[in-house]
Amino acid sequence: MDTLTADIATSSAFRAAALDELFAVLPSQAGRIAQDHRLPSAIVDLLKRAGVYRMMVARRFGGDEATPTEFLNLIERIAAVDASTGWVASFGFSAIYLGSLPVATLETMYANGPDVVFAGGIFPPQRAVPVDGGLQVNGRWSWGSGCTGADIMGVGIKVDNSDPTGGLPLIAVMPAASVRIEENWNVNGLQGTGSHDMVVEDVVVPREWTFVRGGPSSLDGPLYRYPSMALAAQVLAIVALGAARGALDDIVAMASGRTSITGSPSLANRPTVQMAVAQGEASLRAARALFYQETERTYAALCEGRAITREEVVALRLAASHAARTGADVCMEVYKCAGTTGIFTDSTIGRRLQDALIVPQHAFLSDSTLLNAGRCLLGLDAPAGFP
Repeated sequence: MDTLTADIATSSAFRAAALDELFAVLPSQAGRIAQDHRLPSAIVDLLKRAGVYRMMVARRFGGDEATPTEFLNLIERIAAVDASTGWVASFGFSAIYLGSLPVATLETMYANGPDVVFAGGIFPPQRAVPVDGGLQVNGRWSWGSGCTGADIMGVGIKVDNSDPTGGLPLIAVMPAASVRIEENWNVNGLQGTGSHDMVVEDVVVPREWTFVRGGPSSLDGPLYRYPSMALAAQVLAIVALGAARGALDDIVAMASGRTSITGSPSLANRPTVQMAVAQGEASLRAARALFYQETERTYAALCEGRAITREEVVALRLAASHAARTGADVCMEVYKCAGTTGIFTDSTIGRRLQDALIVPQHAFLSDSTLLNAGRCLLGLDAPAGFP
């Protein structure tokens, strides 16, 4: 075995061991993660060591340049254990967004390796003032998922009243040390994502550290031609499917050993539970099949050198919105099966439901995305950024 092959083998073994450790410790940490409203640094470190944040980074910078399916499948597996951790890990896909930065900027960003953690807040875009050296940025942004463990952060800005980006957000990227985090994330589900407010005061960001989110990539290869706004929705939607997988596994494990204190049949022997488990399994598998079918079809077309059609992007967005709803619906049916067990704060099934219900509330997956998909399917126009 030559040195390069040995290094690759060692790296693969190192990452696999980190992933095994993550799956081993996460079940016992999930409650604490929700309570603390953030991922502990040890979990972020395991995500890094497992290669989550380098998967979508270009090979020229030391990354994997993995396929969308490979990345989504890993996020789904993590979310099946803890949805908050899966949600934060999903932002490893931000390497696709960041590919719109100039290549020279990316070379600086990844100078010390590809395991760079990005977090950001976009809306509402805050006014940035042109000054010597770039743009002076001030403001407050919410929804900074994973910001407490980030290396770099991006915030939405507007420079003047013109709209050269075609309605897409302009993002200013800066070191995490330039951002003050106000820990105010207080929600019912996905509590552990640490989606706190981010405050920036008089930070000058060079122009070459700004990019249009959803704009053309500076990088070559099919991965960087994949529709980035669609992928942004997919990486979040898959969290709901992961939560549903975990919920179904939970109820099956519970039903196999639980007897009723009221003398009713055990869970496994109740027709309502049998029906719910069967329907949940069918719904989950069907939603996953559509989701990954559209993902793989799109990526295969890009690998063949073909441009993606509007209809294909709409199909990606529709599959993502459907997945988000299906995941939440399955978790709700499992919760009903669990009876009073699910109502306690330490219930894994209850937490999965709360987490999954948040996913289709996200702007990328909300009811409006179904409305927009319907408009496109009917040949009508849709807002900027969709599909």
